[in-house]
Amino acid sequence: MKLQIVRISVVIFLATSLLSFPGATRQAQASKPTEQLISAFAAADPPVNVEEIVRSFTAKETEFRHALAEYAFIRDATVQTIGMGGQITGEYHRTSQFVFNDTNERFEKITYFPQPTLTELSITQEDLEDLGGVQPFALEASKIGQYNFNYVGTERVDELDTYVFDVAPKVIPKKVSERFFQGRIWVDQQDVQIVKVKGKGVPEGDQRFPIFETYRQQVDGHYWFPVYTYSDDQLDFPKGPSVHLRMVVRYTDYKRFRSKVRITDVENQEEIQSQPTTTPTPAPKKP
Repeated sequence: MKLQIVRISVVIFLATSLLSFPGATRQAQASKPTEQLISAFAAADPPVNVEEIVRSFTAKETEFRHALAEYAFIRDATVQTIGMGGQITGEYHRTSQFVFNDTNERFEKITYFPQPTLTELSITQEDLEDLGGVQPFALEASKIGQYNFNYVGTERVDELDTYVFDVAPKVIPKKVSERFFQGRIWVDQQDVQIVKVKGKGVPEGDQRFPIFETYRQQVDGHYWFPVYTYSDDQLDFPKGPSVHLRMVVRYTDYKRFRSKVRITDVENQEEIQSQPTTTPTPAPKKP
């Protein structure tokens, strides 16, 4: 987020890069050598094979991000600024469908985007990149080797027993455009897959980015995809006042398209002709 002093004009970004993932593949790619993935653990020897856990969930993160390229879904994102009395002082609300064209290329179709009323801050390109990057999927597959993983312990998350890791980039880049995740992840002990993350996008520079929590649930009995992101944070700008920000992002209607997709015009609306798979099964619960 960038502090806003004068009236802003919002540019609608229609690029699919908001949630761009590598080409679809069902095969998990091998992770980098363990010595590159892990450089720090808890002080005491953990009672689990930390190296194997990290190797497993990082490989599955790569697989899941590739698999998501085969899915259509809806993303509804709302960012609000909150006044001293708890009233909403400004809002950015954007609803998008990520659908496929007749050449099986996925693109973003914005279905609802009223004029934003934010006056205390502005939505930057880095905010949009985080919305499609570190917030739904904390760890980008191509950057796994650039992170430190520190084993914290175990924790019960709803009905799931999880391993807990603190994650941070080995080197925080100077350019704000190079986005990384810094925070904590929860890994399901049974499936060895990330089910929850809490942290923020870095680096910040003169901008400020909120601490968020993202919850996932299992889709099609295999993939743990994001379903809910929430943030309620105070952004302390280095050259201006603090801004109370609240953010809610919901990801719904995951549908996998196995065959060629046809798009037809019906009263100026796009209609997708395909057979979706089953709907998500809930777990874990969001707060």
